[in-house]
Amino acid sequence: MNNDMDTDMKTDELALMDIATLAPLIADGDVSPVEVMQSQLARIEALNPDLNAYTSLYPDAALAAAKEAEAEIAAGRYRGPLHGIPMAVKDLFQVAGMERTCGSKILSEGVANSDATSVARLREAGAIMLGMLSLHEFAFGPTGINPHVGTARNPWDRSRVCGGSSSGSGCATAGRLAMATLGSDTGGSIRIPAALCGVVGLKQTYGLTSRAGIYPLCESLDHGGPLARTVRDAALVLAAIAGEDAADPSTAGARVADYTALLGRPLDGVRIGVPRDFYFDRLHPEIEAAVQAALVVLDDLGAVVEEVVLPFHREAVQGWNVMAMGEAHAMHGGHLQNNADDLSPDVNQRLRLGEGLPATDYIRARQAQARVRQDMAGVLAQTPILAMPTTVIPSVPIDTGEIMVGDKSVIGWKVLGQLTRLACFTGQPAMSIPCGFTRDGLPIGLQLLGPWFEEPLLLQVADAYEQATEWHQRQPPLGI
Repeated sequence: MNNDMDTDMKTDELALMDIATLAPLIADGDVSPVEVMQSQLARIEALNPDLNAYTSLYPDAALAAAKEAEAEIAAGRYRGPLHGIPMAVKDLFQVAGMERTCGSKILSEGVANSDATSVARLREAGAIMLGMLSLHEFAFGPTGINPHVGTARNPWDRSRVCGGSSSGSGCATAGRLAMATLGSDTGGSIRIPAALCGVVGLKQTYGLTSRAGIYPLCESLDHGGPLARTVRDAALVLAAIAGEDAADPSTAGARVADYTALLGRPLDGVRIGVPRDFYFDRLHPEIEAAVQAALVVLDDLGAVVEEVVLPFHREAVQGWNVMAMGEAHAMHGGHLQNNADDLSPDVNQRLRLGEGLPATDYIRARQAQARVRQDMAGVLAQTPILAMPTTVIPSVPIDTGEIMVGDKSVIGWKVLGQLTRLACFTGQPAMSIPCGFTRDGLPIGLQLLGPWFEEPLLLQVADAYEQATEWHQRQPPLGI
């Protein structure tokens, strides 16, 4: 750094940089992790009181960790692209030295002594934990509206929701209050806030990353994964957290790959299937237009874009409903029994949907899951990538939870998860990337699905689209 003015200018801008751009500067010693952290904390101090992305923040611990990272790098012990990078996680993850609430007033765990596996792996990669992020109570809702800890406000329009359940993760990523975040996805809870906040959200293959230390909602549907500003940043975070973990048996078959290997490669000949039936029904017209335009871009990039039929989609959605409601009630039935009046009204209502669910219905849903996976494998053998909208509507107002589509009022919590449940039911990887904005300035997401453990291909397609467009370069109008 040449002079104080250059230092000040650079410090002001550090929190706005993506990880892939910032990491080489840290590695070369041009930028200090302490400067990065100071820039990040200053932005949080200025914006978080209004945005409400964090349920708790630990600035002293974060600065201390930044000083340790600075010393390690100066001593030649650079760990990789996440070293010295400020990150935050959904208040569902266990983080040593921090208190988890799950966005509820009935949970009292105290300060954790250990990390969730994914958090531990991020720390091993050199990432620094800032704090815990807002969410829909117990991660059971698609809007993020939370009467207990407050609702995270959409950085693009602070009267609107961020989407759920990883609302704070979407808010912090879009508002540049963390350089990347972790969320969880049981029926769309990473991809919905990514779409509504205009960032990248990746739900990786079920079993690729550990769920150990993540407060469970539905054992067979839960995923923990990254939200990031760019596709490459999401790939870097996934690389740090992927892999087998003895504490989570679902990871026994995890197949780890180089998630940046195919980034930047052309899409010539890559077949992309577009399921019109159901996934393009009753869309907000501006979402439909943006997604159609995105498909044209993919075609122009050399991909073979063609229509496909998913005859099993309704069976998948029905099966997801049975499994999700049954498993959520099994996990949280005690809360209903002992603290029902202290739950958010909508969470109370949704948990009750699992009461008295016949075991035979659950077993049939699991059998349907096996069939749908087999049928999906057949589709992906012909068209390995599927493309569709992430949500049928953009963000809804916090005060009403509803939006007008034409002359009809649409209730957000009823429809925001419609298009994201399939990939959780099958366990295949899926992600949302920005593909436009409504006339009111609200982000729109394009959803991509791929084959199991083929995240490099999924990321390749997402990256090619991202680099051919400018949506990821836009920043919310936050005034600083």
